[in-house]
Amino acid sequence: MSKTLTLDDVETLAHRRLVRAGASSEAASSVARSTRRAERDGLRSHGLLYVPIYAEHLECGKVATDAVPAVTTPRPAAICVDAGNGFAHPAIDAGWAALTDASRTCGVAALSIKNSYNCGILGHHAERLAEDGLIGLCFTHAPASIAPTGGKRPVIGTNPLALAVPDGEGGARLVLDQSASAIAKSEILLRSREGRSIEPGWALDADGKPTTDADAALEGSMVPAGGQKGFGVGLMVEIFAAALTGANLSTEASPFSGPKGGPPGTGQFFLAVDPSAFAGDGFAASMDRLIASIEEQEGARLPGQRRMDNRRRIEAAGVIVDDDLLARIEGEDA
Repeated sequence: MSKTLTLDDVETLAHRRLVRAGASSEAASSVARSTRRAERDGLRSHGLLYVPIYAEHLECGKVATDAVPAVTTPRPAAICVDAGNGFAHPAIDAGWAALTDASRTCGVAALSIKNSYNCGILGHHAERLAEDGLIGLCFTHAPASIAPTGGKRPVIGTNPLALAVPDGEGGARLVLDQSASAIAKSEILLRSREGRSIEPGWALDADGKPTTDADAALEGSMVPAGGQKGFGVGLMVEIFAAALTGANLSTEASPFSGPKGGPPGTGQFFLAVDPSAFAGDGFAASMDRLIASIEEQEGARLPGQRRMDNRRRIEAAGVIVDDDLLARIEGEDA
């Protein structure tokens, strides 16, 4: 059995559960908005499905309930936030205005976050920069799950990067969001919970052998997208999101799932670029030609198009949530 919820319902449900688990109302609001956006775009693995994990981590201490983000600006275009082992979302919000202001003043600015946690869908943060009229290039790392080429021991996380470009009308022309792995680890976690197998080429078991067993994959390592090139991309993200921010390395971060370990202490790094500082009006014209060269080809689509299609459908039809998940989220509130 299942129920259909509005996006407002999704946000309210997430906020209520997080507050009950110990989050401040402000922190819960930031995470609940992220949950809403994930469900809106059909990205279930980071939507309501993750709320019980957020709550568990608040209750067991992996996420600090009393964290207050501390913002510093060591240089005019460098904004640094210590999340205090709390959620990433309120820490990002705390540095946002300084980031966007500095990028418009200097042409380019960067926001670093350390001692944080899973930031949800990275592409949503890049898209938010595009909505502010800026090119957004975002990096975040995760607990180690990808071994180097030829190795068996994970060294980097799935380590996604995201790019979004403004459309000049308060939106994004395109959003690119991809991880260093062949598939997001959250998809393997989802299939493990549902008792389903994974696709060939997604992961290796603990012995370094290919597997389609989701549980064996979680004990082993993820396959990098494009082999050694995917590992190289993930290594680049590790340098920006972990080494440059002062966060724990992926090998030092506790898992984003389960109660074991203390706070993961991961990091994020966002670059914001004001296109008018470099190309003036020419940037929009160049983007017109670039996008046309893709869209004019039959069967081709822009990065992020599937999310946008989901967004239109779900905003109209609502979110279908099974009763078991609702029960896990609502608990004593049910």
